[in-house]
Amino acid sequence: MTIPPSISAADERLEVPGLRDLTREWLTAVGEDPEREGLQKTPHRVAKAWGFLTAGYQRTLHDAAGDAVFEADGSEMVIVKDIEFYSMCEHHMLPFYGRAHVAYIPDGQILGLSKFARIVDLYSRRLQVQERITTQIADAVEQLLAPRGVAVLMEGVHLCMAMRGVQKQNSSTTTSAMRGLFKEDARTRAEFMSAVQTTLRAR
Repeated sequence: MTIPPSISAADERLEVPGLRDLTREWLTAVGEDPEREGLQKTPHRVAKAWGFLTAGYQRTLHDAAGDAVFEADGSEMVIVKDIEFYSMCEHHMLPFYGRAHVAYIPDGQILGLSKFARIVDLYSRRLQVQERITTQIADAVEQLLAPRGVAVLMEGVHLCMAMRGVQKQNSSTTTSAMRGLFKEDARTRAEFMSAVQTTLRAR
C-alpha cells in the first residue's frame, strides 16, 4: 500500500487494517469522489481515527489499572466525578458522549484516581451501548478492588437521536449500576446520588 504524501510510516501503524480501502469505497457509495483534493487523505485519517476510537479492543483491565492498586485502611466513600467519555454507538456507528461518575467504598484496597478515567476509556473506546459501559465499569472496579460497594452513573448525549431518527437535540440518557452497599443500603445510595446531583445542578 502506498503511503500518501506527508503520512509517515508511524502514522500508518495507528490505522485499523483494511479501513483505508473500505473508506474509499464508502465515499464512492455516498456519491463522492475519493480522488478530489479535499478527500485524498480522508481514508487514512478515518483509518487512523478509528484506531484511536476503538483502542479499547486492544487493551485489558490490567493495562488500564497497571500497578495502581494499593493496600489502605479506611472505609469511607470515594467518588470520582465528571469523567468525560466518548464512544461510538454500535447500532448506527455514530458518537455518543458525556460524563461518568464512579464511587466505591474500600475494603482494604484503593485504586489510583487517574485509573478510573483509564477504565472509563477502556470500555468506551469500542462499539458500545451506554448501558453496557456502565455495567462494565462497575464490574471492573469490583474485580480490581473487591470493595464493599461500587456505584456508577453515566449521562450521555447520543447523536443517533440528535442527528437522525427522532432528532431530539436536547435529550440525554442516564444509566446506573450499583453493587454491594450501594445496592443494599438506601442511605449509602442516596449519599452518592446527592453528591452527583450537586454536580449536575451546578452546570
